[in-house]
Amino acid sequence: MGKAKKKIDDRFRKFGTVGFTATTKVNDFVTHLEEGKVTGTFCKECQKKYFPPRADCCQCLKSEMEWFPVEGMGRLITFSRLSFGPAGFKEDVPYTIAVVDYGDFKIFGRIADGIEENELAVGMEMTTKANRLANGQLNYVFEKA
Repeated sequence: MGKAKKKIDDRFRKFGTVGFTATTKVNDFVTHLEEGKVTGTFCKECQKKYFPPRADCCQCLKSEMEWFPVEGMGRLITFSRLSFGPAGFKEDVPYTIAVVDYGDFKIFGRIADGIEENELAVGMEMTTKANRLANGQLNYVFEKA
């Protein structure tokens, strides 16, 4: 009998417009997005929080990570409207990217469709929500709180 072929966990192909990696130790991130949840990881040893999620802690070098929900409000610290997109994102422009500060961690991502740049102000409260793009890919976006 032949050896059974190992199934590849390629959930990350569903994330974003372009999948930069098909296999990672944090593929549950994509399952959480499918469930409508945005999650990061934290180190059980030193309590450092990570977003995007990491499988290993770069602070204490342990691999004892747990998931945490990204919830509540963060503060918009910067944003920019893109008119030209990188490879794989050219069809999506224009869109607005931003960084939102949650205190223990910061998140880089997109502002939700329908929010105009003149509605944004540095320091305003934002929330992070799971999102599905028109092509079926998953991502997360920032919405006004």
